[in-house]
Amino acid sequence: MKNKNALAVSAVMLAILMLTSLFWAYGKEEKPKQSETTISTELKKETLVAIDKGLQWLKTQQDEKGAFHQPIGMTGLAVAAFLRHPEGKYKESDDFLQKSIKYIISVQNPDGSIYDKNDQPALPNYNTSISLMALSSTKNPKYADVIKKAQNYIEGIQLDESEGITPDNKFYGGIGYGSDPSTRDMSNLSFALQGLKESGLPEDSKVWDKALKFLERCQNNSETNDQSSTALVGNDGGFVYYPGNSKAGNDEEGIPRSYASMTYAGLLSFIYANVDKEDPRVQAAIKWLKNHYTLDENYGMGLQGLYYNYHTMAKALSVYGEPIITDTKGIKHNWYEELARKLISLQKPEGYWVNEADRWMEADPVVVTAYAILALEAGFPK
Repeated sequence: MKNKNALAVSAVMLAILMLTSLFWAYGKEEKPKQSETTISTELKKETLVAIDKGLQWLKTQQDEKGAFHQPIGMTGLAVAAFLRHPEGKYKESDDFLQKSIKYIISVQNPDGSIYDKNDQPALPNYNTSISLMALSSTKNPKYADVIKKAQNYIEGIQLDESEGITPDNKFYGGIGYGSDPSTRDMSNLSFALQGLKESGLPEDSKVWDKALKFLERCQNNSETNDQSSTALVGNDGGFVYYPGNSKAGNDEEGIPRSYASMTYAGLLSFIYANVDKEDPRVQAAIKWLKNHYTLDENYGMGLQGLYYNYHTMAKALSVYGEPIITDTKGIKHNWYEELARKLISLQKPEGYWVNEADRWMEADPVVVTAYAILALEAGFPK
């Protein structure tokens, strides 16, 4: 009996030792180098000051009904910026945020879309997707019905098999404005996937697989882009606005040029659509971003869409999970540290940010300030 008890004790002890060893090995393997994943205490404080100052200014822009300018998507961006504060300074129950959330919910339409039909231009998808981001930031289950209806709306405007999946139907899997059935584009799709992912749409939803086909067709990668049989497609791994069209124009061979904000949007969308970071399509996008790494412009577009680019960059590289980007010259970039310093340097004394290049609403300091704050929050060290 004693021998049996001794054997039992020994077996338990051995199991504990094995589990401890596995835990220790796992911890050692997974723990990143501290120098690569943190910013200095001083920069961390400066970043928090910039975020707080920006949010204080943003709060002054709210009107009586709870809106932060128009369209409703601006209110969604602002609400998300407050609720994603790194130190949790703002709560959904705060009176001023309750006012904005109630306003967002009040403009939900019977089809689930969230936007005011009197707005010009009407941007149903942008506004609904950003509103989803805001509502999901509350982490409050009482908004579940509103969120589900909005998710259903976005799923419903994705182009499906009803018009075919062949290369001739180049927009298959894409999502557009919602008000213009003739086109689908990377920007609209990216916002839609962000709204769906962040609001908890299940991974087994058909949305993700459909989106992958459109993503492939927007990437300059002839190995995976089936449009290469009918149109000019490059091989640099970057992304364009929609298949065969780039806001950055075409190169001398007639190939649509890749540009930074769409490539970050493509990277983020691939990962949100459950594609592994080592997948060749993801790595092709990363290669392009390393080749054209810069914070001085939205590469390929100059200053146009600069803050949208910062916002998308921060979210994409955060979910990609690599704190250091090594460019083609071999220079290592702690991208978040560099982005934080850049945004701090661009902040106005009053606390807001604004883009001198008046395109895509970036002359409005509300949308630009929200983009800047969300960028700082997305990569802020936990």
